[in-house]
Amino acid sequence: METEEQHDTPERDRSFFPVPGKKDRSRSVRLGLSVGSVLVALLLTSAFIVQPFLIPSSSMDPTLRVGDRVLVNKLAYRFGDGPQRGDVVVFDGTNSFSGEADPDANPVTTALRKAGAATGLVPPSETDYVKRVIGVGGDRVRCCDRRGRIEVNGRPVDEDYLHPGNAPSAVPFDIRVPEGRLWVMGDYRSRSSDSRDHLGDPGGGTVPVERVIGRADWIGWPLSRIGSVPAGAGGGDG
Repeated sequence: METEEQHDTPERDRSFFPVPGKKDRSRSVRLGLSVGSVLVALLLTSAFIVQPFLIPSSSMDPTLRVGDRVLVNKLAYRFGDGPQRGDVVVFDGTNSFSGEADPDANPVTTALRKAGAATGLVPPSETDYVKRVIGVGGDRVRCCDRRGRIEVNGRPVDEDYLHPGNAPSAVPFDIRVPEGRLWVMGDYRSRSSDSRDHLGDPGGGTVPVERVIGRADWIGWPLSRIGSVPAGAGGGDG
């Protein structure tokens, strides 16, 4: 027989009390999948279309400043002409500006660093560089003429992108750029380690076109710097 106390106590419906943590776990899984999908899409975009690149040094100042995040157009040279004089390019300097890749490098650490660099959150690999194309395959590039200007194929180049007060080069040179390679220099000449510094290396300071990652077309960050990256004068045809 039910007592009055038992009769007055309502029975609890278990449907109103889900298993603690189940809903939270489900929400966490959905959030994790969403974040993962975004990261995968970002990495795929970075790998094949546009890659963010964090400017690590002042070698391209004032065109690009330390901390700028530029967007590298990886399709720029995929369907037609290669790099042109005046283009600002990002390239892998392995075996030209840098030594050979380290065979003993930790693959996990390398992969994580590449992923971070691909999102523009961490500095790029030490073998990645950003410079301006001064000469392309077949060009004769020399410094300097009587007015201190660089000549390409006997014609002086108007370099209005140079850092104020900088000479086109303090180092004299005269080189014929091999086919399929590029002669590149920074806009802040006195602070740029570029083709001039590798004249004695294989390739004579030039960079293979196939090592070009893409063309730096836009500055995406900071907000005060958003805009396109101006190309320099082409010149030197002939």
